[in-house]
Amino acid sequence: MVIFEYAGGIGVLMKSIDELHKIAETKRKELDLRVNTNADTREKHILVCHGTGCTSSKSPEILANFNKIIKKKKLDNVRVIMTGCFGICSKGPIVIIRPEDTFYQMVTPEDCEEIIESHIINGKRVERLLCKNVTGNMVDRLDDLDFYKKQKRIALKNCGVINPEDIDEYLAFDGYKALEKVLTTMSQDEVIKEVSDSGLRGRGGAGFPTGKKWSFVKIEEAKQKYVVCNADEGDPGAFMDRSILEGDPHSVLEAMTIAGYAIGADKGFIYVRAEYPIAVHRLQVAIEQARKYGLLGKNIFGTKFNFDIEIRLGAGAFVCGEETALLESIEGKRGQPRLKPPYPAHSGLWGCPTLINNVETYANITRIILNGAKWYSSIGTETSKGTKVFALGGDVNNVGLVEVPMGTTLREIVFDIGGGIPNGRKFKAAQTGGPSGGCIPEEHLDTPIDYESLSKIDSMMGSGGLIVMDDSKCMVNIAKFYLEFTVSESCGKCTPCRIGTKRMLEILQKICSGKGEESDLVNLDTLAKGIKQASVCGLGQTAPNPILSTMKYFADEYKEHVIDKNCRAKECKELAKIVIDEEKCKGCDLCKKVCPVSAISGEIGKVHKIDQDKCIKCRSCMQKCPFKAIG
Repeated sequence: MVIFEYAGGIGVLMKSIDELHKIAETKRKELDLRVNTNADTREKHILVCHGTGCTSSKSPEILANFNKIIKKKKLDNVRVIMTGCFGICSKGPIVIIRPEDTFYQMVTPEDCEEIIESHIINGKRVERLLCKNVTGNMVDRLDDLDFYKKQKRIALKNCGVINPEDIDEYLAFDGYKALEKVLTTMSQDEVIKEVSDSGLRGRGGAGFPTGKKWSFVKIEEAKQKYVVCNADEGDPGAFMDRSILEGDPHSVLEAMTIAGYAIGADKGFIYVRAEYPIAVHRLQVAIEQARKYGLLGKNIFGTKFNFDIEIRLGAGAFVCGEETALLESIEGKRGQPRLKPPYPAHSGLWGCPTLINNVETYANITRIILNGAKWYSSIGTETSKGTKVFALGGDVNNVGLVEVPMGTTLREIVFDIGGGIPNGRKFKAAQTGGPSGGCIPEEHLDTPIDYESLSKIDSMMGSGGLIVMDDSKCMVNIAKFYLEFTVSESCGKCTPCRIGTKRMLEILQKICSGKGEESDLVNLDTLAKGIKQASVCGLGQTAPNPILSTMKYFADEYKEHVIDKNCRAKECKELAKIVIDEEKCKGCDLCKKVCPVSAISGEIGKVHKIDQDKCIKCRSCMQKCPFKAIG
């Protein structure tokens, strides 16, 4: 037992390397059934997703019910485990029974009794809760789902497998082995070389080589250096970093500690938005556990290396995802970007050399150290190594978290993994990179997902948001939606972003209201290109991307709005004219019943009509009509 100091106090017990190895080995045997379907055990583990999505759908009640029933029935060989996100969020709440790997979807608290009685006690699966592929075939094992077949989980390796609030479970799955290897067998330069040789690029959006960034900070001579984790993640629809922190927080802590050793830093900060309460809680638990085991603090693994981590909460400002605005916020100032140079590697937190990587970047580090740079660089493409995590959302059947090798095509993600477009509609576009990215049309569905390929088609990787849109969407309105977001999130520091984005939004509002002129299209293009070049930070520099990409690939829709005064998708109400096709209408009266303003008239069995003066273009009638006669 050793007493050591850390930022929060004194008196924490530190375990020796031998003790940690013994804990890991004992726990590894106990958890063999989590990954080995042929595990020689009579014990069963019921894994329940406790990520944000499933939590909102009563997974805490499911956990409580399982434990209550197991205790009541005195089932000593059954354990209920809280895990992070399994990835396929559209099927949640998810329950998996190990070792048989049975996958149950959309479980409710009321289903717990049946699962215990039928599956656990009598060995009979609950058929009605088994997961189904989009094709309709029933699947009883996780690995048989189409959603997982083309994925390769590295950053998400432990998510959905371990209890994120139990450090012993993390140790059982090679946790802190990479840190031990680094501190006991590798020099700083050797660590940085391994990361460099792996080809890992920053997953926050820019794709800067990670090893090169680490080397820049390492060569700076300073008494104090810092390691920062950017967990701000402000893109609409993005939840990659949140899920990693919720499902595997120790992987980020371990990687930050490795980075601290490599660059010569003894202090780290995780900047995470306060809207992520589960992630924040699990980070706090993980930090306390790591300190208790001596994996954060002084003399880690019996060496002279000291490192500790603190959490800083962000208030939800999108601009604080920009690295220098984030630093300002940590320092207690208003979150506004700094002029560069100097870059954070030279002058970051409180003027000291600072390394900044995002959550997903750190989540790859331990696997690189343990498996080697050659292993990691064998995955992906020539210039984009490894895997990328995407938050797949929008008009797609399998909404969720996806991790695929770089170079996987957009078509494979949307149709093979995502299960295609629901409700029989057609693919229209996919937005990568959130408000900073571009809209990719159908003609580029076979584009490999890597940094260079996306750049060539006027999009970008971004942090990993991937929003799919079907043919019911108006692309002019989509551009307006993203611009509304960036206008509201601009910090106002520089004129091109503060004023320019507002002017672009006014033009789009004018076009969508039916008052657009052909000169507006020219002005919009000119403004967009100027703002990209003149803005201070990434927010303003990328804000025009949705406009430029939609104007390039969906120019006909812009012209229809301006010249024909028509919105084919009928999303722009001032330009929409909703009519009933007389040949298709069967007079069923359903449209009439759902119209909130009584704009539809007609007798049952006869063709109905819409009064254009009364119609508010809510599209309720279109959604309700079983004969698709309204459009």
